[in-house]
Amino acid sequence: MIMWVDPNLNDFYSRVSRIEKTHAKGYGFEAAGTVSRATPAKGGWRALKLVKPLVFAAVVGIVLKGTIHYYIGAQTYESRVSALASGDGIDPVGAWMMRADPVTLWVSSQLRSLLEG
Repeated sequence: MIMWVDPNLNDFYSRVSRIEKTHAKGYGFEAAGTVSRATPAKGGWRALKLVKPLVFAAVVGIVLKGTIHYYIGAQTYESRVSALASGDGIDPVGAWMMRADPVTLWVSSQLRSLLEG
């Protein structure tokens, strides 16, 4: 006896199985604009997820630059940055990033007053 099985039927049952599993986990489909039991999504700016780590990295970098500037001194810091600027490849970009900007100098002076004062 030969049984004929429709391949679309297998696909249908696998889809139904996936839907039942997701419903068992508590997930479900709700159309926009309908009354739902689900908690409302948090309002907010999606790019904030990218901005927060970038701001954190910038603050850490500035504090690190200020700390290095304090510990090795202004003369040594400037000589090392100028040596980096005269290098090849990506070294000038590193020198541009490591230059002693006003915020770096402020952090260095705050460390000086805190640790030496």
